[in-house]
Amino acid sequence: MRPAVLPLLGALALAHPASAQRPELLTQTELRVCADPHNLPFSNDQKAGFENKVAAIIAADLQLPVSYVWFPQTVGFVRNTLRTRACDLVMGAVAGDAEMDTTNPYYRAGYMLVTRDTDESTAHAVDDPALADKRFGYIAATPPTDLLLKHHLLDHATSYALTVDTRVENPARQMLQDLLDDKIDVALVWGPIVQYAIAHDHLKLKAVMLDAEPDAPRLDYAIAMGVRANEPEWRR
Repeated sequence: MRPAVLPLLGALALAHPASAQRPELLTQTELRVCADPHNLPFSNDQKAGFENKVAAIIAADLQLPVSYVWFPQTVGFVRNTLRTRACDLVMGAVAGDAEMDTTNPYYRAGYMLVTRDTDESTAHAVDDPALADKRFGYIAATPPTDLLLKHHLLDHATSYALTVDTRVENPARQMLQDLLDDKIDVALVWGPIVQYAIAHDHLKLKAVMLDAEPDAPRLDYAIAMGVRANEPEWRR
Protein backbone atom coordinates (compact mmCIF):
# COMPACT_ATOMS: atom_id res chain seq x y z
CA MET A 1 0.00 0.00 0.00
CA ARG A 2 1.35 3.41 -0.93
CA PRO A 3 1.37 5.89 1.94
CA ALA A 4 -1.13 8.73 1.82
CA VAL A 5 1.57 11.28 2.59
CA LEU A 6 4.92 11.23 0.80
CA PRO A 7 7.13 13.74 2.62
CA LEU A 8 9.56 15.75 0.57
CA LEU A 9 11.40 17.34 3.42
CA GLY A 10 14.41 17.89 1.24
CA ALA A 11 12.34 20.59 -0.41
CA LEU A 12 12.51 22.53 2.83
CA ALA A 13 15.68 23.95 1.36
CA LEU A 14 13.24 26.42 -0.19
CA ALA A 15 13.68 28.39 3.02
CA HIS A 16 16.84 30.44 2.60
CA PRO A 17 19.78 30.09 4.95
CA ALA A 18 19.81 32.86 7.52
CA SER A 19 22.92 34.29 5.91
CA ALA A 20 21.01 34.85 2.65
CA GLN A 21 18.55 37.62 2.02
CA ARG A 22 15.29 36.88 3.77
CA PRO A 23 12.11 36.80 1.70
CA GLU A 24 10.23 40.07 1.81
CA LEU A 25 8.47 39.94 5.16
CA LEU A 26 6.26 42.73 6.36
CA THR A 27 8.19 42.45 9.59
CA GLN A 28 11.79 41.28 9.82
CA THR A 29 11.35 40.24 13.45
CA GLU A 30 9.04 37.23 13.05
CA LEU A 31 7.65 34.72 10.57
CA ARG A 32 3.90 35.26 10.47
CA VAL A 33 1.87 32.20 9.52
CA CYS A 34 -1.86 31.99 8.86
CA ALA A 35 -3.38 28.70 9.99
CA ASP A 36 -6.56 27.05 11.24
CA PRO A 37 -6.63 26.75 15.06
CA HIS A 38 -8.71 23.53 15.03
CA ASN A 39 -7.50 21.42 12.13
CA LEU A 40 -5.41 18.48 13.28
CA PRO A 41 -3.37 16.75 12.02
CA PHE A 42 -2.41 19.88 10.07
CA SER A 43 -2.50 22.69 12.63
CA ASN A 44 -4.01 23.81 15.90
CA ASP A 45 -3.58 26.63 18.38
CA GLN A 46 -1.39 24.40 20.55
CA LYS A 47 1.02 24.12 17.57
CA ALA A 48 0.70 20.34 17.64
CA GLY A 49 0.02 19.84 13.93
CA PHE A 50 2.65 18.70 11.46
CA GLU A 51 2.23 21.93 9.49
CA ASN A 52 3.11 23.79 12.70
CA LYS A 53 6.30 21.74 12.87
CA VAL A 54 7.21 22.57 9.26
CA ALA A 55 6.66 26.28 9.95
CA ALA A 56 8.95 26.00 12.97
CA ILE A 57 11.71 24.45 10.82
CA ILE A 58 11.49 27.29 8.29
CA ALA A 59 11.49 29.93 11.02
CA ALA A 60 14.53 28.35 12.66
CA ASP A 61 16.35 28.42 9.33
CA LEU A 62 15.53 32.13 9.04
CA GLN A 63 16.47 32.65 12.69
CA LEU A 64 13.06 34.13 13.43
CA PRO A 65 10.32 33.24 15.89
CA VAL A 66 6.97 32.05 14.51
CA SER A 67 3.79 33.98 15.19
CA TYR A 68 0.32 32.85 14.10
CA VAL A 69 -2.79 34.52 12.80
CA TRP A 70 -5.55 32.00 13.51
CA PHE A 71 -8.54 31.82 11.18
CA PRO A 72 -10.89 28.90 10.36
CA GLN A 73 -10.02 27.42 6.97
CA THR A 74 -13.38 28.13 5.45
CA VAL A 75 -14.79 30.57 2.89
CA GLY A 76 -12.70 33.73 2.91
CA PHE A 77 -9.61 32.22 4.55
CA VAL A 78 -7.10 33.56 2.02
CA ARG A 79 -9.00 36.82 1.49
CA ASN A 80 -9.04 37.57 5.22
CA THR A 81 -5.48 36.51 6.01
CA LEU A 82 -2.80 36.47 3.33
CA ARG A 83 -4.42 39.09 1.11
CA THR A 84 -4.88 41.53 3.98
CA ARG A 85 -1.16 41.08 4.70
CA ALA A 86 -1.97 39.80 8.17
CA CYS A 87 0.60 37.03 7.58
CA ASP A 88 3.29 35.96 5.14
CA LEU A 89 2.71 32.22 4.70
CA VAL A 90 -0.23 29.83 4.48
CA MET A 91 0.73 26.26 5.26
CA GLY A 92 -0.71 23.28 3.40
CA ALA A 93 -1.79 24.91 0.13
CA VAL A 94 -2.29 22.80 -2.99
CA ALA A 95 0.54 23.61 -5.38
CA GLY A 96 -0.78 25.88 -8.11
CA ASP A 97 -3.72 27.14 -6.02
CA ALA A 98 -5.42 29.90 -8.00
CA GLU A 99 -5.98 32.08 -4.92
CA MET A 100 -2.28 32.60 -4.20
CA ASP A 101 1.20 31.82 -5.41
CA THR A 102 2.77 28.69 -3.99
CA THR A 103 6.27 27.56 -3.07
CA ASN A 104 7.98 24.36 -4.11
CA PRO A 105 5.90 21.43 -2.81
CA TYR A 106 7.14 19.64 0.28
CA TYR A 107 4.86 16.59 0.35
CA ARG A 108 2.17 14.80 -1.62
CA ALA A 109 -1.09 13.40 -0.30
CA GLY A 110 -4.12 11.64 -1.74
CA TYR A 111 -7.60 10.39 -1.05
CA MET A 112 -8.11 7.03 0.63
CA LEU A 113 -10.81 4.39 0.67
CA VAL A 114 -11.60 3.55 4.29
CA THR A 115 -13.52 0.62 5.76
CA ARG A 116 -13.94 -0.94 9.20
CA ASP A 117 -11.01 -3.14 10.11
CA THR A 118 -13.33 -6.16 10.21
CA ASP A 119 -14.26 -5.69 6.54
CA GLU A 120 -12.59 -8.35 4.38
CA SER A 121 -12.77 -6.28 1.21
CA THR A 122 -9.50 -5.50 -0.59
CA ALA A 123 -11.11 -2.91 -2.89
CA HIS A 124 -9.10 0.11 -4.05
CA ALA A 125 -11.74 1.52 -6.41
CA VAL A 126 -15.31 2.66 -5.88
CA ASP A 127 -16.56 0.43 -8.72
CA ASP A 128 -15.08 -2.75 -7.24
CA PRO A 129 -17.83 -5.42 -7.30
CA ALA A 130 -17.22 -6.06 -3.61
CA LEU A 131 -18.57 -2.57 -2.89
CA ALA A 132 -21.65 -2.82 -5.11
CA ASP A 133 -24.13 -2.77 -2.23
CA LYS A 134 -22.12 -0.58 0.15
CA ARG A 135 -23.10 2.83 1.53
CA PHE A 136 -20.46 5.46 0.76
CA GLY A 137 -19.56 8.63 2.61
CA TYR A 138 -17.78 11.50 0.89
CA ILE A 139 -16.97 15.17 1.35
CA ALA A 140 -19.05 17.25 -1.05
CA ALA A 141 -17.27 18.84 -4.03
CA THR A 142 -14.06 16.85 -3.55
CA PRO A 143 -12.63 14.63 -6.33
CA PRO A 144 -14.16 11.36 -5.01
CA THR A 145 -17.58 12.91 -5.66
CA ASP A 146 -16.90 12.70 -9.39
CA LEU A 147 -16.02 9.02 -9.12
CA LEU A 148 -19.27 8.26 -7.32
CA LEU A 149 -21.18 10.23 -9.95
CA LYS A 150 -19.36 8.49 -12.80
CA HIS A 151 -20.32 5.06 -11.45
CA HIS A 152 -23.89 6.02 -10.47
CA LEU A 153 -23.25 5.49 -6.76
CA LEU A 154 -24.52 8.77 -5.36
CA ASP A 155 -27.99 7.37 -4.72
CA HIS A 156 -26.63 5.31 -1.84
CA ALA A 157 -24.04 7.74 -0.57
CA THR A 158 -24.00 10.30 2.22
CA SER A 159 -22.54 13.75 1.60
CA TYR A 160 -20.62 15.66 4.29
CA ALA A 161 -19.97 19.40 4.10
CA LEU A 162 -16.69 20.64 2.63
CA THR A 163 -16.65 24.19 3.97
CA VAL A 164 -17.35 24.55 7.69
CA ASP A 165 -16.25 26.49 10.73
CA THR A 166 -13.74 24.04 12.16
CA ARG A 167 -14.29 25.47 15.63
CA VAL A 168 -17.65 23.71 15.76
CA GLU A 169 -17.66 21.07 13.00
CA ASN A 170 -15.35 18.38 11.65
CA PRO A 171 -17.13 16.60 8.79
CA ALA A 172 -14.30 14.21 7.94
CA ARG A 173 -14.06 12.99 11.52
CA GLN A 174 -17.85 12.72 11.67
CA MET A 175 -17.75 10.56 8.55
CA LEU A 176 -15.21 8.26 10.17
CA GLN A 177 -17.34 8.02 13.29
CA ASP A 178 -20.38 7.20 11.16
CA LEU A 179 -18.34 4.45 9.53
CA LEU A 180 -17.52 3.00 12.95
CA ASP A 181 -21.20 3.31 13.95
CA ASP A 182 -22.30 1.34 10.84
CA LYS A 183 -24.17 4.32 9.35
CA ILE A 184 -22.03 4.03 6.21
CA ASP A 185 -19.78 1.22 4.92
CA VAL A 186 -17.04 3.07 3.01
CA ALA A 187 -15.55 6.52 3.61
CA LEU A 188 -13.60 8.44 0.96
CA VAL A 189 -11.29 10.69 2.96
CA TRP A 190 -8.18 12.85 2.51
CA GLY A 191 -5.29 10.62 3.50
CA PRO A 192 -3.57 12.58 6.29
CA ILE A 193 -6.88 12.89 8.17
CA VAL A 194 -7.65 9.20 8.24
CA GLN A 195 -4.07 8.12 8.89
CA TYR A 196 -3.94 10.46 11.88
CA ALA A 197 -7.26 9.14 13.18
CA ILE A 198 -6.07 5.54 12.94
CA ALA A 199 -2.62 6.17 14.43
CA HIS A 200 -3.43 8.80 17.04
CA ASP A 201 -6.99 7.95 18.06
CA HIS A 202 -6.70 4.19 17.47
CA LEU A 203 -9.85 4.02 15.38
CA LYS A 204 -10.56 0.48 14.23
CA LEU A 205 -10.41 1.28 10.55
CA LYS A 206 -8.26 0.34 7.58
CA ALA A 207 -7.39 2.55 4.64
CA VAL A 208 -5.94 2.09 1.16
CA MET A 209 -5.13 4.59 -1.55
CA LEU A 210 -8.13 5.25 -3.77
CA ASP A 211 -7.36 4.33 -7.37
CA ALA A 212 -7.36 7.12 -9.92
CA GLU A 213 -9.30 6.62 -13.14
CA PRO A 214 -9.03 7.97 -16.68
CA ASP A 215 -11.31 10.91 -17.43
CA ALA A 216 -11.74 11.67 -13.73
CA PRO A 217 -10.14 14.27 -11.46
CA ARG A 218 -6.79 13.39 -9.98
CA LEU A 219 -6.80 12.02 -6.45
CA ASP A 220 -3.33 12.98 -5.22
CA TYR A 221 -1.82 16.45 -4.94
CA ALA A 222 1.45 18.21 -4.29
CA ILE A 223 1.23 20.36 -1.16
CA ALA A 224 3.13 23.63 -0.80
CA MET A 225 2.98 26.90 1.12
CA GLY A 226 0.83 29.77 -0.07
CA VAL A 227 2.42 33.20 -0.51
CA ARG A 228 1.31 36.52 -1.93
CA ALA A 229 1.74 37.14 -5.63
CA ASN A 230 4.84 39.06 -6.71
CA GLU A 231 6.97 37.82 -3.81
CA PRO A 232 9.32 35.51 -5.77
CA GLU A 233 11.82 35.03 -2.94
CA TRP A 234 9.30 32.80 -1.13
CA ARG A 235 8.69 30.59 -4.12
CA ARG A 236 12.12 28.96 -4.29
